[in-house]
This record gives sequence, structure tokens and C-alpha cells, in this order.
Amino acid sequence: MRGFSRSWDMFARPARAVTVRVMTKVNMGAAFFDLDRTLLTGASGAVFSHAMRDAGLLTRSVPGEAALYELFNRIGETLPSMALARQAATLAKGQRQSDIQRVAAHAAQELFDLVPPYALSVIAHHRAEGRKLVMATTTPYDLVKPLADLLKFDDVLATRYGLNSDGTYNGRIDGPFVWNHGKLSAVRTWSEAQGIDLSDCYAYSDSVFDTPLLAAVGSPVAVNPDPRMILMAAARRWPVMHFDVPLGVAKIPVINLELQRLLLQLARPAFIPFAQFDIDGTENIPSAGGAILCGNHRSYFDVMAIAVAVAKTGRPVRFLGKKEVFDAPLIGQLATALGGIRVDRGTGSDEPLLAASQALSAGELVAIMPEGTIPRGPAFFDPVLKGRWGAARLAKEAKVPIIPLGLWGTENVWPRSSRLPNLLNVTSPPQITIRVGEALTMTAKSPDPDTKRIMLAISALLPEEGRLKRAPTEEELRRSYPSSYKGEPANESKRRPGTD
Repeated sequence: MRGFSRSWDMFARPARAVTVRVMTKVNMGAAFFDLDRTLLTGASGAVFSHAMRDAGLLTRSVPGEAALYELFNRIGETLPSMALARQAATLAKGQRQSDIQRVAAHAAQELFDLVPPYALSVIAHHRAEGRKLVMATTTPYDLVKPLADLLKFDDVLATRYGLNSDGTYNGRIDGPFVWNHGKLSAVRTWSEAQGIDLSDCYAYSDSVFDTPLLAAVGSPVAVNPDPRMILMAAARRWPVMHFDVPLGVAKIPVINLELQRLLLQLARPAFIPFAQFDIDGTENIPSAGGAILCGNHRSYFDVMAIAVAVAKTGRPVRFLGKKEVFDAPLIGQLATALGGIRVDRGTGSDEPLLAASQALSAGELVAIMPEGTIPRGPAFFDPVLKGRWGAARLAKEAKVPIIPLGLWGTENVWPRSSRLPNLLNVTSPPQITIRVGEALTMTAKSPDPDTKRIMLAISALLPEEGRLKRAPTEEELRRSYPSSYKGEPANESKRRPGTD
């Protein structure tokens, strides 16, 4: 968790004190980004190869080429693969530089579309703080320069091929082979020319062969680390990130699978024998793009119930949860690893909404319980649902739909009065009803009318008994309170949603 906290500090902390190098010039350092498996989730070579075939510069396929790219995507750089990369200069001998530049310009947009969303957020953060943005990659300069231009990078440090007087490549490398210590050498030469101290810089890479560079900068970050870099990052306590998932989300090495996607395979009714599920309307959950799932809150089991419903779509979902969950041993680490968004109620902080907005911009699903907490006492049985306006505000600002969910019966699996769910009731499991409604678009000038519309839409998805006012029994009231409750039941109807 230390690595995750350090990474988050990069976004949350104020800018570092700057060092004045020249009377009127302030340097904020630089951020160096590797390309393959870092800025891109996989290898750029496959894109360039396809573009060269389209341009007629390659007329035949390399045997095993697809397998080599897949191997690279799985385990990263190897000594044999980098030996081949070094020899590529010889293979390029006689080709015109202008032809390669034309191919690279054609491939740049396709590569740009492969840059994962959270990489763009990190780039934007460094740009906002005034750091130079530099691509540092072994891939030939003429191939990557157009992509760097699209990303609005300040410079590119890449392997350069020598040129003949007629504009064709001469088969040799001009300058350093920008890999391993050669990459560090290129970065040091550039930094000295810019008057930038490497201790003020960030470096992002997946490869253990970039250890010299990461060890030289003040803020190293292992991104989508290869198996050896995982060990190196752990040994040196370097933070680990994955640019295709939110900060702190765990991924399984080698297979590069997000932990939540694996756990979603277990979020099926067949694996939950202590509850019986009745689910309908999951076709209303978008198959792609950002959206906010809003459900009523009846139990600690609601998160699992929503996960079971969303698992039918195969999409991960980011839950907003109160800080007590994230502070709990083991459970807190798991919540972070699954992409949970911490909410510290009562602080007035916009940080959770900013994190949720970032996830929505990345095209993800975010789940919010507008009630803020589980109602208790008489409020638990009130058919009029009361919510806070965060979901409506977020949906309007992010320009994403609200997907209402009606949950019923989850309290029979895990009542508020119990510290643990009833996992033993497999002979007559209680029924949980989940209904997913049609998407809502937020249109009101203020979030309050939209919030009321959300809560009405959720209420309409509940069974009839959930929309009727009735007097609960003493036993029902008792089960609706936390086991340690010491409040005044008469005040529960006046309690603000989302407070405890």
C-alpha cells in the first residue's frame, strides 16, 4: 500500500518547491515516459508493421511475428528481443527516411487511440505543474515523433538511424542505442542541456532494463511492470501503476488481468448459495462508456448484490465507499485493489467526486448510493427515498447517464444489526430482487430536482411493499440498527442522509 499512497501523493500534494536555475527561469523538472507497455498497453511494433505493409514498404510477413508481439505484451523486453531491435537499423538500410516518416504519421492516430485513459491524466497533471514531457524509448525516432507530437510532448529521446546524403538510412545507429544505460545516458545529456536536475524528475517504465533510469530520478514509477520489474519495484519500494485502470487497482502479473475482472467470475448466483437472486434489466447497463449506477441502500450486502448484477455485463465497476471500509485491515487494501473510491464524509472534500469523474472520463462504471448510508430505525421503512445530490452533479458534469437500480431483500442476508452476513442459510436462502432501470439524463439547472428524479426512479423499481408506508415490528426495527447503536430513535427521521 505504501507504493499506492506515494503515487496518489503525486496527484494530491501541492507542487514541489522550484529551483531557480536562471534569473528569470523556473524549472519544474521533467517527466520521462517509456513507450511500449507503458504509454501503450502493448507493443507499438504491430501497428508500425501493419502500416508499413499498407504503404508497400513490407511485402512479406515475418515468421512468428504475431507470437513475438504477444510474448512481448506478456513478459516485456528480453535480451534477444532487444538484440533484434538493435539489428533493425541494418534491416532499414536503403529505405528512405521520408517514407518511414510518412508511415509513422499515418500510424500515429492509431497509436494515440491506444494510449490508456489514465496515462492521459498523468500527462495532463505533469503539464499543469509545468514539467517538461519527454518520450524516452528504444523505438526509432522517426517512427515515434508523430505520436509524441499528438501527445504534445516537449521532446523525444529515441534511437536514431544514420542517414546517407540522399535521405536513405545507412544501416547504422547514429548516437546511443536508447536502451538500458544508453537510455539513462540520453536522458542525462538532455537534462544537462535543459538545466534540469534529475532529482526533480519523474520516470515511468514497465521494463526492468530501465532500472538505471528509474534509479536516477527523484520519482520513479513502475507502470504495468514486467515480472522482473515487479520484484525490483518491491525491493526498492517504487510505486506501481497501471495506466488502463484507476490508481491502486491491482492486476495479476503476466496475464495482465485486473483483479476485479477475475473476481467477477465468482460473483455469480451459483457461488452464493446463501442468497437467491432475481435479476432483471441488466441490458440497461451500457456495454461501453461511462455511466453511474445509483441504487438504494439497505444492507452491507448491497455491494455484492450490485456486483452480481453487473457481472452479467462483464464490466468492472468502481464503488464509492466510506473511509471506514478503506481503513479496515485487509478489507481496505482489497477495496483499493478493486478500484474503490474512498469517501471521507463530513470533510466536504471534492476528492471522491474528482476520482469518480476521472473514472467516468475513462469510460468506466461508477456505483453510488445516493442515500449515503443505510437508513435505520423508522427511516429504513420510509417508502420515500431521500438522497444527496453528488450523483446528479457528477453525472451532469461528466455528461454520463444515471442507471437506477432497485435493491430489495439484501437486509435479510446481512441486517444492519449483524456484524457479518448469514452465510449458513443455504437450505432456505432469502430472495434478493434487483431491477435495473432505463438510463436517466440529468437536465435540471441545480442537482436537487435531478436527485429527486433519481430517487423516484429507484423507488419505481422496488416491489410494491417497498413503496407502501407501514408500521414495522419491534423485531424489524431492532434489525435496522447497528449492533452498537446508542442514538435516539426519535431523531432518526431528522438525520441527514449520509451521516452516522
